[in-house]
This record gives sequence, structure tokens and C-alpha cells, in this order.
Amino acid sequence: MSDGRKLLEEMNDRSREVFRRVVEGYLSTGSPVGSRNLTRDMSEKISAATVRNVMQDLEYMGLLDSPHVSAGRIPTQSGLRMFVDGLLEVGDLQTADRELMDSSMSSNAQDVAGVLDRIGQTLSGVTQGASLVLAPKHEAPIKHIEFVGLGHDRALVVLVFADGHVENRIFAPPPGQTPSSMREAANFLNALVEGKTLSEVQTVIARHIQDRRQEIDQLAHAMVESGLAVWAGEGEGPERLIVRGRSHLLNAGGDEGELERIRTLFDDLERKRDIANFLELADEGEGVRIFIGSENKLFSLSGSSLVVSPYMNADRKIVGAVGVIGPTRLNYGRIVPIVNYTAQLVGKLIADRS
Repeated sequence: MSDGRKLLEEMNDRSREVFRRVVEGYLSTGSPVGSRNLTRDMSEKISAATVRNVMQDLEYMGLLDSPHVSAGRIPTQSGLRMFVDGLLEVGDLQTADRELMDSSMSSNAQDVAGVLDRIGQTLSGVTQGASLVLAPKHEAPIKHIEFVGLGHDRALVVLVFADGHVENRIFAPPPGQTPSSMREAANFLNALVEGKTLSEVQTVIARHIQDRRQEIDQLAHAMVESGLAVWAGEGEGPERLIVRGRSHLLNAGGDEGELERIRTLFDDLERKRDIANFLELADEGEGVRIFIGSENKLFSLSGSSLVVSPYMNADRKIVGAVGVIGPTRLNYGRIVPIVNYTAQLVGKLIADRS
């Protein structure tokens, strides 16, 4: 975030140190950090009153907040974002963490989903957060597409792949569709998709729609966007979201309001809402990404952070993602290398088994 880095550069050394120590203290304990505690650790000898003045300035800048009148300060979401972007020191992967993640790969499970489930369980235990693992999409070339009406507001798209794999996905079609209009849409799509993977199809059709938007039937346009761009089936089949670690988040909760937000998070996860969006979060660039608080549009829980990284298949295509979700006071410096290493492990697993 360029504004945050600019603000950080404009701070003097004292303000930057006070800010850093407040954030580090909060991430370590989860409690507000007071001025008296800071005076004992500051690199220069200054009074508690001076520290309080600096903290007030940082609060005015929107970087710190005081939950109670007489309490210390905690970082705001903007403050955490600035800390992560400009001051976070990411440590090396600890040997014990590496060994635990490596051990999850020694599972005797023959299917990829079984191994991924074990990896997710281990990742949750290592990080003491909730782990998320999005199993890979089926990337074989498509042979045929067919639409089947199930009612006025539901339809089924049947995808037949060249390797014999078949997937059925339910979606909401545009209003007023008929069997004949669905056949026309399927014919249009089949003329474009044969021999292409689903990822390639989405790119081709998006470009085709852009080039010929006025010529393409509205039904075909809408069906492409709703039937192919969104994974339906609520997490079943080849692409599914593996969630582990409810107990870790519940144990980390504080007051009843915090516990309620955590319950809301898991309600969202159990419904496996917006699974495709989880991959989109990681798909915008390689490497680990951190989403803090309301930056994380995937879940309705505002007081959470998501650390997520994509993984690739043997062709260097992003096919899934792994992540850890927890309170905003995550130990980012430790979590980031763990998530990064886990994504590398899963990518190697997918590449070796493809």
C-alpha cells in the first residue's frame, strides 16, 4: 500500500519505533500496549508522557486506537496493514514446522483429496489457526457441454472431459429460459470449447464476448458467466474446500462478541460460500498474500486475517490455494513462511501425481 509506505517514511525514528513496538506487543499478547511498558524497551531514554504524546499522534493518524479511555493502544486495521507492508520481518521456516509439514506428505492415502485433508489438518495444528486448502480443479480438455433445465430458477451444466471425467454443476440461469434456448447456448459453447481446458475456455469466451458482445445471444452470454465462471456443487467433486481448525479459533476467542464472529466465520465455511473467490484471492499474483480485517471479502467475519498462497501444477498453472485464517493478531512473521512452504509441498504433490 503506497500511502502506508509513504506515511511510514515520513515518520521520525521515535514515532516509527513506538508504532512498531505497539503492534508487536499487540500481536504477541492480544492486549493493548501501555506507555509505561514501552518506556522500558525503547532504544532511547524517554518518559512515559513523551511516549503517550507519540501514541496520541499515531492515533490521530488512524494507525492506533484505544479500546478504553484509560487503556493502552492497539493497532487499527490501517495500522496493521502498514506494519505488514513496511515493517514486518518474515522469519525463516523453523525446522520443527518444516518437519511437521513434511510428515503430512507421508500419508498412505492414494487419492489426492485424502493427502490434502491430512496436510490441512497438519497446517491447522502447526499454525494454531483454521487452515483452508482448495483442492485442484480438473484441468483435462473439455469434450462436450450440455445444459439441462431443473426448474425456473435452477439448471444443470454437464461437462464431459476428454479423459472420460464427467462433472455436473448446478447454477441459476437467466429468467425465462426454454429448452431450445439452452440447446442453442450449448451449441454455441461446444463450437468454442472442444480441446480446451476449463481455464482456457474461460479466457477464450471472455475475449469472444468482449469482441462480439452485440452479436452473442444474451442467454449464451449469461450462461457462460454463471455456468462456467462459478464453481457450483457447493464444494463437492474435484474442487472442494478442505477446512480444519475450528477449535483453534474458538480457543483463541475472547469475549462473546468475538466468539460470535468466529461462529459466523465457520457458518460461512461450512456452506462453502464463494469457493471460487478463495482461488481468485491467490490468483492475482504468485507468492503469499495477506488480507486483514475487512480487506478479506471472502468471509463475513470482519475481525480476521487470511494468509493465502496459490500452488501450481506441472505446467506452472495455478490450480488451487492453501491458507490460514485467524484473528488479526496472527504471528505473520511465522505464518507466512509456513503457508509458502505448504503451497510448495502441495504443488509438488499435484505435479508428481498428474
